[in-house]
Amino acid sequence: MTMTAQPSTEPPGDAGPAAPFILAPDVASKYERLKSICRDLGSALVAFSAGVDSTLLLKVCADELADRAVAVTAVSESYPSHELAQAKRLARDVGCRLILVETHELQDEHYASNPTNRCFYCKQELFTTIFPVAQREGLATVVYGANLDDTGDYRPGMQAAKAMGARAPLLEAEMGKPEIRAVSRMLGLETWDKPAFACLSSRIPYGERVTEEKLQQIDAAEVSLVGEGFRQVRVRHHGEVARIEVPPVDLPRFFEGGRNERVVRRLKEIGFRYVTLDLQGYRSGSLNESLPGGASLVTGGTPLRPLGRALPVINA
Repeated sequence: MTMTAQPSTEPPGDAGPAAPFILAPDVASKYERLKSICRDLGSALVAFSAGVDSTLLLKVCADELADRAVAVTAVSESYPSHELAQAKRLARDVGCRLILVETHELQDEHYASNPTNRCFYCKQELFTTIFPVAQREGLATVVYGANLDDTGDYRPGMQAAKAMGARAPLLEAEMGKPEIRAVSRMLGLETWDKPAFACLSSRIPYGERVTEEKLQQIDAAEVSLVGEGFRQVRVRHHGEVARIEVPPVDLPRFFEGGRNERVVRRLKEIGFRYVTLDLQGYRSGSLNESLPGGASLVTGGTPLRPLGRALPVINA
């Protein structure tokens, strides 16, 4: 996948407006397909996390469906606190109404016990909560931001989404992360180069219980590291040990200007006894490395809850 930019017509020395990006033909074709898929939905509730994928999906749905596209963001202990303000702002910027709902995945023992298919129960809680929102709003379907790259990783949550009837237009358009970033950049979305993020529970090794206290520690630790200038960061929670992952190119920065001492001091204040730096650097889903054979999706014997329960809308 390649991108080219139109040559600037500004005279030398005058930067002028930024030259627009032109999508490569194959990427432009996928973008047109995405627009067609979203347009044919008629109306949609977009599961919106403020990440790269769901922001592009929301933008296209808003462009194609106008006020028949509505965003919904689930707020819980596992959602990074600093993402909520951005979700509100991004929805406003693309001209889409945002509904906030509470989810309570920690109350589900299947989730809290942190099995290898924890994400299944997370997505089950999410879609069980937001499908009634779509019904109440008179919207035809629920869509979310799964993309082609997700099919090559361990994603039990996609099984729950499929079972609940949610659609993934980015996946249907066969768009992977490079294409999504390219189209987002072309559309002027600030998220085009946003680092990937996942729910805070993904920082806790499988089999170790997910608790509100652990999630608060992880959230505070990652906010602290972002404050130190790191964009892509994970703090893996190993009991008393915080294992920090950043891209390898950023590893030397920990030892500049006393940053390592500030990080250690802050993370100990948060509640960790030991603070370590992973020399392999950041990699998505590093805790999956402990799974045998790369793991396969666990689907057998996983019950689905009925949709008819109280609707926990906290902000519309």
